[in-house]
Amino acid sequence: MKVLFISLGCDKNRVDSEFMLGKLVDAGYEVTDDEASADIIVINTCCFIYDAQEESVQTILEMAGYKHDGHLKALILAGCMSQRYQEEIQKEIPEVDACIGTNSTESILAAVEAALAGKRFEEYQSLSHVETHTSRRSLSTGGYYAYLKIAEGCDKHCTYCIIPSLRGPFRSVPMDVLVSEAKELAAQGTKELILVAQETTVYGKDLYGKKALPDLLDALNQIDGIEWIRLMYCYPEEIDEPLIDAIIRNKKVCHYLDMPIQHINSDILKRMGRRTDREELFEKIALLRERIPDIALRTTLICGFPGETDAQHEELMAFVDEIEFDRLGAFPFSPEEGTPAFSFPDQLSDEIKKERCDAVMALSSEVIEDCNRDMIGRTLDVLIEGRIADEDNIYIGRSYRDAPDVDGYVFVKNDYELLSGTILPVRITESYEYDLMGEPVC
Repeated sequence: MKVLFISLGCDKNRVDSEFMLGKLVDAGYEVTDDEASADIIVINTCCFIYDAQEESVQTILEMAGYKHDGHLKALILAGCMSQRYQEEIQKEIPEVDACIGTNSTESILAAVEAALAGKRFEEYQSLSHVETHTSRRSLSTGGYYAYLKIAEGCDKHCTYCIIPSLRGPFRSVPMDVLVSEAKELAAQGTKELILVAQETTVYGKDLYGKKALPDLLDALNQIDGIEWIRLMYCYPEEIDEPLIDAIIRNKKVCHYLDMPIQHINSDILKRMGRRTDREELFEKIALLRERIPDIALRTTLICGFPGETDAQHEELMAFVDEIEFDRLGAFPFSPEEGTPAFSFPDQLSDEIKKERCDAVMALSSEVIEDCNRDMIGRTLDVLIEGRIADEDNIYIGRSYRDAPDVDGYVFVKNDYELLSGTILPVRITESYEYDLMGEPVC
């Protein structure tokens, strides 16, 4: 029996998908990437914002079409959309045979077996516990980097975010479980661990009575085979001196921080339910750049939040211009039903939101291009990920400044073969809008 697995949305969803796929592989199912030949299709869905929801719906409908040619035997849904729209899916998409919630991924095998037996299957476990995975992960990242999901859920309850109702309260994965998983990943050839959660910076507070991310970094830094450790989703109010100290003392931890800020205007931040204001954000960025001078900072911003004025948008633009983030993503505000911001007054039109988002991204692009130009002549360690097709002497890689899928690349010119998974020093010779070009240092 052949199974096709489609994982949509964030990298946290990807980890869930890899555990589910591993469970099916262990049970003897064959993996395929061909929809037409698949006996079973599993879609791990996302509905964090409108665009993600639309992608999930279109994917479900497209895959449901294979039910009508007589070959596809089972269509299974998992993830956030499955959790959020249980009744609607059952009513509107009869081709779906089974649905499992965000905290029920361990039931994937039972869901598949029930669907193949012609039985409807649904399971939505309580969102108050952390699942214990009983199978190995089937990596989908190419093997040289892997995501390590250190916690599930969130307690912040930002007014625009649906995640707490879909993923539940914040629950940390025990440290010994994470260290064991990281060792297994290293044994499979993983060189880079990327730590993810809805919020990584409060890791351990529920289990150990304190923020234990520094302790986790200390433990992961000791694992043979792991060369880089990257931190994502670090909320600015939780970044403190102990965490900065841990980044500095643990040489494998990349001097890179993904720090979602969302806005800079204090009034908007307050209405967003964020825990920082303008002054605190400037102070935190200054502290990070003082303590870690070569740190690469990435952030995300929301444009067109309800009631955002022209002046507040210009304040955000000035902030982007002044701070010069190394990496930045901006998104139009997406009103999500079930969140407080969905009903806020003074909702802006889609046109205005898009115009403001485009303006922020255009400015950020100029800033990043200038930052990249300043990299010419510097030497960076680069993780080689492969060779460019039809280009015998150009390889593709990433530096510590580049997280997979969301940041840029370093292209490496070299006359002899470079092995994928190798980390080597590269002198930067050219810069582009988001990427760099260089040559190995002999």
